[in-house]
Formats: sequence, structure tokens, C-alpha cells
Amino acid sequence: MQIWAGLGNPGAQYAMHRHNVGFMAVDAIAEIHGFSTPKKQFLGLTQEGRIGGEKIILLKPATFMNESGRSIRAAVDFYKLDESAVTVFHDELDLAPFKVKVKTGGGAAGHNGLRSTDSHIGNEYRRVRLGIGHPGHKDRVHGYVLGNYAKEEIEDLSVLLGAVAAEAEWLARGDDARFLSEVALRMQR
Repeated sequence: MQIWAGLGNPGAQYAMHRHNVGFMAVDAIAEIHGFSTPKKQFLGLTQEGRIGGEKIILLKPATFMNESGRSIRAAVDFYKLDESAVTVFHDELDLAPFKVKVKTGGGAAGHNGLRSTDSHIGNEYRRVRLGIGHPGHKDRVHGYVLGNYAKEEIEDLSVLLGAVAAEAEWLARGDDARFLSEVALRMQR
């Protein structure tokens, strides 16, 4: 069993923020792979399903970004898993918009959702880093990540989310390199 947590902030006013691309990714996965209807659990919303024979629990913490780790910890404890069973989908400033990278472990790089997760379960979990780009100056970061995607970005965002969801079986199997390769191919079309 695996827990795939999308990071974001709950509420309609945050739905299209760049900071919520983690939520968007797990929503796309749930839709494409026919996951169960959401239920309130572990200080968030969960959906259950299977991808490539693997049981996956999708989790969207409702604790707000800065406390995401509390929700993830609750799910990990309930299922008696360790951090290696966790994949976190999150926005990444240091990656070009609509680029995807996967890594296990590492620092939080100023991301409060990762910092919270690290403090609650450790840092040796897999991260699916979804690029949002950098606004150019650190003084503009807060407004940028908490701003909506621009109209001209929506098509690229849809292609990215569709590619991540369509190729999620490679993540479920633990083949991160194949996942990245297949997502890149879909992004070129």
C-alpha cells in the first residue's frame, strides 16, 4: 500500500493557485483511475483505488499547507507504514513551469508543506516536484505561489496534469525514470 499526498490549501478560493498544483495532481489521478469518492479522514480528504495492481490512498491534507505533515503522519500511523511508502506531489519554484522531477529525500528548500512533512515523518519519502517557475525575485515569491495560474497557462497545466495521471502506473511500480520519460513524451505532443 502507498500513500500519495497532494499538497495544497483547502477551499475554493485557493483551487487554482500555483501552490495547489499538488492537490490538482491527485485529483487528476483519482479521476483518470476511477478512485472512490472522497471521504474525510486523517485531517484531510482521502480516496482509495488501485493503479497497476498497487493499492493507493490519495490524500489531500485539509490542515493548510504549513501543517500538511500532521495529516500525512495520521495516515502513515493508521496504516502502519513508514515514510518510504509516501509520495508527495508539490509545487516547485526551482523548476521551470510544467516540468516534472522525482526524487527521494532532500531538503524542504523553503517549502512549508515539505518542512511540515519532514518534521512529522522524516525526509526519506518520494517527491513529485511539479514546476511552477520562479517570479524572479524572492520578494515576489509569496504573491506568486498564492496567485492563480494565468489564463494562457491553463492548457499547459491541463496537459501536465493529464500526463502525470496517465503515467501514474510507473510511479506505483516504483519506476520513477520511466514515469519521467513517459510524462516528457506526453508533454511534447
